[in-house]
Amino acid sequence: MINIILVDDHHIVRQGIRTLLEIETDITVIGETDQQEELVHFIETGKVADVIIIDINMPAIDGITLTESIKKSYPSIHIIVLSMMDHEKYVAQAFKAGANAFLIKNVSRDELLFSIRFVAQGEYYICSEISMKLLHQAMKVIPLQAPVKIEELQINNREMEVLALTADGFTNQEIAERLFTSKRTVEGYRQSLLEKTGARNTAALIKYAFRNELLK
Repeated sequence: MINIILVDDHHIVRQGIRTLLEIETDITVIGETDQQEELVHFIETGKVADVIIIDINMPAIDGITLTESIKKSYPSIHIIVLSMMDHEKYVAQAFKAGANAFLIKNVSRDELLFSIRFVAQGEYYICSEISMKLLHQAMKVIPLQAPVKIEELQINNREMEVLALTADGFTNQEIAERLFTSKRTVEGYRQSLLEKTGARNTAALIKYAFRNELLK
């Protein structure tokens, strides 16, 4: 049996969730509140909670701060943050505070039930809508094409040395001294790198090198 405590400042929301959960044979709502003190009282008076479903917006204390407080005192309790706010910063803050799951309030009944049972086993979960949102954001940042290989660009070992030292902030003269060669030779290597990578300048060259994992 999974024992649930509902923490939300809207009675109608708590009642709606309770109604959804009460017909499940393996889930029991053992308490509901909108106050931190009452929540602590529930826990301390022997009502063993497996999962607490908590909103972020609360009258006296926000749900993320309350999550952190609960996890410090009762680390075995699993917490699902259920909120209208879907910005990634709230998701990150919730998990940093110790939450096991983050759902938005338009989540389907089936996904809510799945997340409760999943989290009760000690797992972590993000609802599908937020997961897709985070995926779309990541796709805008991460290049879709596979990283270009050094062999494909025909960059030789000496050019790689110049590239690495350039990324470390060394000037052509300083690189020449380190490689025991002339400044003009280093300039030639750098020009060759620009031509092979198609970079317009040194800054673009370094950006290209890290993006394509030529440098790590």
